[in-house]
Amino acid sequence: MAKISPGQYVREVRQEISKVTWPTRKETVVTTIAVFIMVTLAAIFFLIIDQILAWLVSVILGV
Repeated sequence: MAKISPGQYVREVRQEISKVTWPTRKETVVTTIAVFIMVTLAAIFFLIIDQILAWLVSVILGV
């Protein structure tokens, strides 16, 4: 593997960063809200499943 100078490395990094398509503020906000909604739904789903399983175990074991 060929070694490159620090200056060449910085130039290549800047060149690659300029190719990145950054999301707009609106896209970031919408995606963040979608993530919070999905996390909330997943938490509610697992809470319900946990309660059902706990109830089944208590019925089966007669506790």
